[in-house]
Amino acid sequence: MARYTSVARALHWIIAVLIVGNLFFGFAHEALPKDWAVMPVHKSIGLTVLVLTLLRIIWRLTHRAPALPAAMPLWEKGAAHATHFIFYALMLILPLSGWIMSSAGPRPLNWFFLFDVPKFGVAKGDAIVGLSRGAHELLPWLWVALILLHVGAALRHHFMLKDDVLRRML
Repeated sequence: MARYTSVARALHWIIAVLIVGNLFFGFAHEALPKDWAVMPVHKSIGLTVLVLTLLRIIWRLTHRAPALPAAMPLWEKGAAHATHFIFYALMLILPLSGWIMSSAGPRPLNWFFLFDVPKFGVAKGDAIVGLSRGAHELLPWLWVALILLHVGAALRHHFMLKDDVLRRML
């Protein structure tokens, strides 16, 4: 069985855990205790996802992914590739849109309270800030739908089709 490299698997699972956690923090931040510093942590996780995604893209460009099963229908291979492309786009767009929104705000942006992160030169009324806010509020719902589709497809391959698609990433 062909598998992803150990680096690719580690990046996949670390980023996945960070994204799911950040989706939770993003959706539930108003209901969580104020002393948890949810939004600063949410922003730090988002910046971490952005950096790890850039590393993952570099790794992916320099290391081939294992081939999908030859028996997999073309439409399914196309759907898998499209889903992965959208995942990568979201892993870039959502952290960048959050960074742009934070740059327009009065509070400093830092990484887990360890060091300040430079802000973009934007102001609250700028069009890019409004576009970023809209994307940052809408796209997490797409992400949740795609995660459910992705997990469902992986489980279908493992339990119903009994192929090695899921094992490639374990």
